[in-house]
Amino acid sequence: MAWFKRSKENISSDGQKKDIPDGMWTKCDGCGEIIHKKQLEQNYFTCAKCSYHFRIGSKEYFEILLDHGTFKETEKRMRSLDPLKFVDTKPYAKRIDESIKKTGLHDAVRTGEGEMNGLPLVIACMDFSFIGGSMGSVVGEKISRAADLARKKKKPLLVISSSGGARMQEAALSLMQMAKTSAKIAQLSDAGIPYIAVLADPTAGGVTASFAMLGDVQIAEPSAFIGFAGPRVIKQTIGKDLPKGFQRSEFLLEKGFLDMVVHRKELKQTITKVLQHLNP
Repeated sequence: MAWFKRSKENISSDGQKKDIPDGMWTKCDGCGEIIHKKQLEQNYFTCAKCSYHFRIGSKEYFEILLDHGTFKETEKRMRSLDPLKFVDTKPYAKRIDESIKKTGLHDAVRTGEGEMNGLPLVIACMDFSFIGGSMGSVVGEKISRAADLARKKKKPLLVISSSGGARMQEAALSLMQMAKTSAKIAQLSDAGIPYIAVLADPTAGGVTASFAMLGDVQIAEPSAFIGFAGPRVIKQTIGKDLPKGFQRSEFLLEKGFLDMVVHRKELKQTITKVLQHLNP
């Protein structure tokens, strides 16, 4: 920590101190390495030392995966209402307004069309920064509309999931999105349109129990947490210690729940090859 504080004062070649702006460095949660944010960005928001994958949002995923200038967003202004007038530590309507102001997003998923190495596709990406990436009515509706668009235009669908699960403030309305999105993915399958599911850290709850695990090909980022309930809840339920790495992507790959675990810097080329194989 002392090194980190000293690093904010740099000595120039003429012996004069010059300040390094705050926020230029970040600490890796995997190995503790201090990384310059420019270097982190150039390395696809992963640690060059231990390959720890930092959580990123839809903006970063679209920049990494899609060809420059090809992304066209759909259903941009759709936002959640508060039909249950739900209040926990604060009113749900206020929580939505605060999340919109904080993140610049209107809900926990963005959808649109774009190209990946020249291949046209429909894409959806969840944002964990918006109420934990939770799935409410808007997330379910936007994923469903993205599937409809892919089926209509005969384009592959790619969904990147990062979510804590169903949104409790919408109760049963949130749980209904599991059935709706699953039905839309089934229609996509019946039409012979490829669906690629990418699971980022974390992917949990009702999202795992619906569209996130229904891909024709299941891809996960390294060490991503993937599961329905958390390990503490499972341990208390079964009364046993869980295996090492339980609910991490490598463990799920070994048990056959995933097709591959792919480093973020190789994600674009890997998905391109998969799509060329599925949709020649």
